[in-house]
Amino acid sequence: MAIRPIRLFGDPVLRRRAIEVVDFDAELRQLVNDLTDTMLDAPGAGLAAPQIGVGLRVFTWYVDGEVGHLINPTLDLSKELQDGPEGCLSLPELTYDCVRALSVVATGFNMYGDPVRIEGSELLARAIQHETDHLDGVLFIDRLDDAARKAAMREIRESEWFGLEQPTVKVSPHATGGFGL
Repeated sequence: MAIRPIRLFGDPVLRRRAIEVVDFDAELRQLVNDLTDTMLDAPGAGLAAPQIGVGLRVFTWYVDGEVGHLINPTLDLSKELQDGPEGCLSLPELTYDCVRALSVVATGFNMYGDPVRIEGSELLARAIQHETDHLDGVLFIDRLDDAARKAAMREIRESEWFGLEQPTVKVSPHATGGFGL
């Protein structure tokens, strides 16, 4: 069991677009296992690789008793919308209503490189959209209306955790395309 520290709001890795996975190897399978262990320990409904400091397009979810993961996701969203409470492990104790598509068809790969298609609605659709946003450097507070986003930012600034943790950024001697390792 490998529980990894969850990066908090303010860490630059949360605002970068993650890169596509090209190697479906043992290291990737370990990343999926670490994400799953960390998500379940937190506990959360989902966790994306950037939230543990890894700039790869990988996320896990835990919804309605089902654990899953998706790599290099592509989403097809319904036109019908849902509006409901949403939170994030990188923004502890913060919950705001957020509009999302009611259902989603997500395609991508599993940790072995096999093609995967996930169809979900309501909470699963919300989790898949939320985690895919993380892979694009988008946080759920970015999707709030102006008044809610302003209130969320005030709540973040007043929180006990804000500013206490300085982000750790490792610098690689190799070309990383701007991504920390």
